[in-house]
Amino acid sequence: MKTSSHIAATVLAALATLTLGPVHAETYDGVHPSVSAVSRSDMQAEAIRAASAPNQNVTRGSRGADPFKSVADPAAMRAQAIATANAPDQNVSGGSRVNSRVISTMENRAQVRVQAQQSPSSPK
Repeated sequence: MKTSSHIAATVLAALATLTLGPVHAETYDGVHPSVSAVSRSDMQAEAIRAASAPNQNVTRGSRGADPFKSVADPAAMRAQAIATANAPDQNVSGGSRVNSRVISTMENRAQVRVQAQQSPSSPK
């Protein structure tokens, strides 16, 4: 029994050395000198500027939204909002039943008012 376990251990050791291959040690070259294109005083000045910069650790948007500058014409947007608010059947949808259609029977109050203001009034 002892002989077979010794043979098995020897075979496993031989297989381990064959599969791992030779072992190579790393060489130590010492501390390498630093190579930099920036002088020490320039680097120190940059570090001082970065350390004293305002809001340096704040991500964008964490203190509220960025200032907004609209490019749309306010009068046009107001007219569009009024037309949308006065649209007939705005709360009715055709999807409540299969193959249903909504036929508008109402006039748009904003359009009627604009047409009345643009057309010349006729005396009665």
